[in-house]
Formats: sequence, structure tokens, C-alpha cells
Amino acid sequence: MRVLIAEDDVLLRQGLSLLLEVEGFEMVGAAQDAETFLELFDRHRPDTAVIDVRLPPNFSDEGLRAAAEIRRRVPNMPVLVLSAHVDHEYAGELLGSGTNGIGYLLKDRVGEVSDFVEALTRVARGGVALDPEVVDQLIGGRPAGDPLGSLTDREHQVLDLMAQGHDNAGICSLLGLSTPAVSKHIGAIFGKLGLSGPGNGHRRVQAVLTYLRK
Repeated sequence: MRVLIAEDDVLLRQGLSLLLEVEGFEMVGAAQDAETFLELFDRHRPDTAVIDVRLPPNFSDEGLRAAAEIRRRVPNMPVLVLSAHVDHEYAGELLGSGTNGIGYLLKDRVGEVSDFVEALTRVARGGVALDPEVVDQLIGGRPAGDPLGSLTDREHQVLDLMAQGHDNAGICSLLGLSTPAVSKHIGAIFGKLGLSGPGNGHRRVQAVLTYLRK
């Protein structure tokens, strides 16, 4: 899997490159700013990209705009965005570009190598990987009277893991529940949220994310 990185911090940029190479990824380039990143993207057309939200020259949302640009050039281009902290506006903008091959992680997660690699792999395959803190704040910030308020604690846990991109088997393992129990909770969640229709785990994640963006 060919990866392109955009990160202004030289130590983190080199560290990410080395980490991914050790984990079996092929590095096609590592840029320190958005302009260079876009040039490398057009030259190499990687399979996926890892981008810091804030890049030179203004350190505002250059990385986010670069992520949106490559997804404009290549629809549903897998991209994993890294941020130093949770920003609702940035998370919302990222989700607004679609829910195929999207990831938003806090930089602290990079140190959890297995989780980071799993998230990048999931995104590269067209899945979703949201940082647990992002999901918690999106769910926790819903207004009074919102349908999410009708969910039980267990249903909130299941929804949290669904929004992070876990399939039913993963939820069973993480929560220590049986397959029928997880299916029952998911059915209850979609019933309470007014979401219906058949679909696999990924389509369910898309529906949940679509709901959370509203």
C-alpha cells in the first residue's frame, strides 16, 4: 500500500515514515506543506494519504483543504487526517466530503502503533476511522430532545464503536457481547434514530455518520 504524508514537524514526519515502512507500507513521499503535498500527490497518485490539519504557511486549515482537494481530484480518495486536538468544525468539514475512506485521529494515537496502523488500513480500504474522543464529543454535544438521548448506555457504547468504524464482530469482542446481542442493540439504535434499510457494517457506519453530521 502506497502512502503519502503531509506533516510540518520534521521529527513526526520522519517518525511516521519510518513507522509505516516498518509496518510494510510503501512511502511515496513526505511533504512539509500543502503545496508540496499536492505536487507529490499528482506525481505519485498514492493509495492513501496521512495529513496534518495545520500546515505552513498559516497553520490554520491548510491540511484539511489539501485533503478536500485530493478527494476532489480523485473521488473518495482515502485520507487520514491528524490533529493535535478535537475541533468540531474541522471534523464536520471532513465528514462533509463523504464517508468513504475517511479518518480523523488525534496525534496522540500515533503512539499506539497497532491502533494507528489498523485505522490507516481501514481508511485505505474505504472504511471510516474516527478518534474515540471525536465521537464522544459529537455524541455528547447533541441538543436536548435529540433522538440520541433515548439510547441506553449500552446502545451509546455500540453506536460509539460503530461510528469509529468497527464491524459487528469487533463490537462483540470489545464489549464482550454475543452476536445476537449486538445485532439487537444495533436494531434498537436504528429504530430510535429513524434509520432503516438493509446494509452491511460499512453502510451502517455511513448512516450513523450522516446522522451525526446533521
